[in-house]
Amino acid sequence: METYNNIVLEQLPKHLKRYVVAQQYERYTALDQALWRYVMRQNYSFLKDVAYYPYIPGLKKAGLSIAHIPDLQQMNDSLKLIGWGAVTVDGFIPPAAFMEFQAHRVLVIAADIRQLEHIEYTPAPDIIHESSGHAPIIGEPDYAVYLQYFGEIGTKALSSRKDFELYEAIRHLSILKEQAGTTETELAEAENKLKTVQDNMGEPSEMALLSRLHWWTVEYGLIGSLDDPKIYGAGLLSSIGESASCMQKSVPKLPYDLNTIAYTYDITKPQPQLFVTPDFEHLMDVLNQFADTMAFRLGGKQSLEKAIDCQAVCTAVYSSGLQVSGVFKAANADQSISYIQTTGPTALACTGKQLEGHGISYHREGFGSPVGYLVDSNKDLADFSEEELSAYGINQGKRCSLRYSSGIVVEGIVLKVVRQGGKAVLISFEDCEVYRNDRMEIYFKPEWGTYDMAVGTEIISVFAGAADKDAYETVGEEIAEPSAVLYTQNEDSKLLSLHALIGALRSGSFDTERWTDIFDQLSAEITDNWLALVELYEIAWANHAYDLAESAQGKLKAIITIRPSLKKLIDDGIRVAKEEPLNNH
Repeated sequence: METYNNIVLEQLPKHLKRYVVAQQYERYTALDQALWRYVMRQNYSFLKDVAYYPYIPGLKKAGLSIAHIPDLQQMNDSLKLIGWGAVTVDGFIPPAAFMEFQAHRVLVIAADIRQLEHIEYTPAPDIIHESSGHAPIIGEPDYAVYLQYFGEIGTKALSSRKDFELYEAIRHLSILKEQAGTTETELAEAENKLKTVQDNMGEPSEMALLSRLHWWTVEYGLIGSLDDPKIYGAGLLSSIGESASCMQKSVPKLPYDLNTIAYTYDITKPQPQLFVTPDFEHLMDVLNQFADTMAFRLGGKQSLEKAIDCQAVCTAVYSSGLQVSGVFKAANADQSISYIQTTGPTALACTGKQLEGHGISYHREGFGSPVGYLVDSNKDLADFSEEELSAYGINQGKRCSLRYSSGIVVEGIVLKVVRQGGKAVLISFEDCEVYRNDRMEIYFKPEWGTYDMAVGTEIISVFAGAADKDAYETVGEEIAEPSAVLYTQNEDSKLLSLHALIGALRSGSFDTERWTDIFDQLSAEITDNWLALVELYEIAWANHAYDLAESAQGKLKAIITIRPSLKKLIDDGIRVAKEEPLNNH
């Protein structure tokens, strides 16, 4: 893991650190820096009037500058002052990991930067969206609390197999859209794959519904009144196209409430409507309303069935506090939970810490245990005193028979009673048999070895992932470092060199001869030259060399003739150059 001087990052759990990669700042080209500057100057010009918070103070609080791509250490130097941190990752990471980083007050920032052709918006994560969109608003205390709390709730949300397929389809399409050399055929195939998955999602999972709330708040949220809302969503703050278009009256503005979960979204297209919250406290209220419907707060059979449908590692929590982490499967067809069963590696924990000797290497083939009250008892076995345990025949080294009200019987020799926090959470047996209906249903046989029986009358919570992730997950090698895109065509290499010269011209004293030499090398027939020409226009205008600025504008007009789609980008670049003085903010 790349190390940054920030105590927040030092406290990250090991299973999250494997996603962190080095930023490799030196890989950003002069063209990348110019692209950053253009987007940020456009954002400032527009957002200073429509963003919820003072944009420049927000940037400075996060260690960001309009002038250059952020250095992650500089960001962390600023963010740690408000109890947050930032790390770079290589593009997409699983949604559950993203949420968990957020819960730990860490912003996840893609190391990559969008291509010039996608300067207005990219569906793929990039450093513009993640840093200039998310980071500046972290300085708002109420919003920062909401963002962290959302991460905590999101970490517990149950997903489905379809969610994973959708994530992979979106990830694949977004990468193709940013990847140089992608063919139309490849794009069409990826788009068709995504549509097929989207059309066959079935009933949305907790994570799917929660992601909608995340999208319509954290990414595309508006705040204030319906008549005069302000932007706070990162997707809008980092999109120079949609941040302007979204404020038009043609885009409906709806009150944000729990009904928002009914609205799906498409990350590859402009949003057909947006939602307005009166304040950040209202966001917390809606999130809690949804959380009250989630398995981690409800528990019970319905929640366990959701975990079974996940076909992924989840955790079920007994009333005793024992946490069972594994892939759950149906144990029987009872109306209420009488027995839980996992398949494959399983771990037992309490309060998020794995019980000694009960990791995935020990329970590698699964785990099963009854749930409920013993016959003739209305007290949770977890709350039995030593005397009460003895009265039920639960004595170390002695054979006993425990009969549950569900009809399940556990017979064996007591090896050990494990207590945590004053409660009995686990009883281990040898020579044990677990059965029901005169052994027509067999749950455990003596020859299978030691039987570890969980203690508890009900399943009070079910959530995604393992209780002790660091102990459960096998953390392998760190993810490979991101690799810079190589410009292979001659005009691209030349363009990179010219942008480097423009950068040097900006940072030094103005030199008409150097400006003219660069300008003469920028052909109006090569439309990718437009950003370099806008940069030259900006430098000339700021230094009152209006004749040179007019020359640059002439070539830009010629480019518009060849590619009319660039007109807005070019016109906006010229407008901002005239409005905003050339400085580093």
